[in-house]
Amino acid sequence: MSAARRALFLSGSFGKGHDTLAEACATALESCQVESRIVDCMPMLGRGLGKVGDTVFRTLLSSTPVYDAFHFSQLRGDGPVGRYMDRAAVKVMLPQLREEVDRSRPDLIVSVFATGASAAVHLRDEHPDLTTVVFMTDSFAHRMWVHEGTDLFLVTSPMAAASVRRYWPRAVVEVVNAPVRAGFYGAPAQAAARADLGVPADATCVLLMSGAWGIGPLDSAALALARAGHWVLAVGGNNDKLVSRLRAVAAAEPRVIAFGYTDRVPELMSASDVIVTSSGDTCREARVIGRGLILLDVVPGHGRENLMHELELGDAAVCSPSATSVVDTVEVFLAEHGGRIGAEDGPRASAAAWNQEFIDSLVRAGVPLQA
Repeated sequence: MSAARRALFLSGSFGKGHDTLAEACATALESCQVESRIVDCMPMLGRGLGKVGDTVFRTLLSSTPVYDAFHFSQLRGDGPVGRYMDRAAVKVMLPQLREEVDRSRPDLIVSVFATGASAAVHLRDEHPDLTTVVFMTDSFAHRMWVHEGTDLFLVTSPMAAASVRRYWPRAVVEVVNAPVRAGFYGAPAQAAARADLGVPADATCVLLMSGAWGIGPLDSAALALARAGHWVLAVGGNNDKLVSRLRAVAAAEPRVIAFGYTDRVPELMSASDVIVTSSGDTCREARVIGRGLILLDVVPGHGRENLMHELELGDAAVCSPSATSVVDTVEVFLAEHGGRIGAEDGPRASAAAWNQEFIDSLVRAGVPLQA
């Protein structure tokens, strides 16, 4: 492997998590004078296959039994449909990726999106000096993440490492923490955040959100929490219909403050006592801020695996996607934690520490970087 001077990150435009991960890694590599480029795999699949993939994924998410069956039998179970989808994606994507590699001439490819992982390893024969890394933040790998020939797998738990080796026992795997966006490492104190938002200092406050897509009955939960006496910061993400419903709830109930997609999430987390959310990047962000989690069981398949891992990590409870379950779980959780959770805690990590952790993991695995 030659010294990595240029890195290509293969991301995917499903939500914001993949881009957030790629951006954090690219920032870390700046200290090693590595130039990075982030590309979206979905356009490489072409307008037809890319659009179909997005539509199929959203449709499956809306049908929990179907998505669970697909995930556990075809993706995690290495079924024939999953293998066919992987081959079809690589066949379409590979010429586009080859052009990108010829144009940008990277020394290192980091796939943070499963579709990119398979395509990248197919370039090894043409580019023997190319180093390929897969960085997966899900708690359990499925087959499309793992392909023999990948130089390094980065995961965020020993369980995830074991899941990679299920498919390739000789895989080189490093366990690292998952990064969060820079703003979470410098979040304001709770008192300052509440003053800016207009939340009373002595109130209980719940942050209610569920990813960029706003999955789940957040509007009914916001109303029920407010009527139970809690202040609610409700974030609808990119789900315009949900945002409209949340704003209607806020107009009728002054304890609810509604947001669409916002970059104020670090401030909202700091203002809250507990965070109600689906499993995903929000959980890692909440743990950096120092807040407990109520996990909405609304994302099937890999979402269920991630949810169970968050429960294993502690400071978390799970509820059903109904207003009654949300309220009851929040109130029990607050009572068990004395009503205030992490109110005086500052961020529990730093961007500099994570940057060094990421670089160290590459160096230990033999990825040649020059500081």
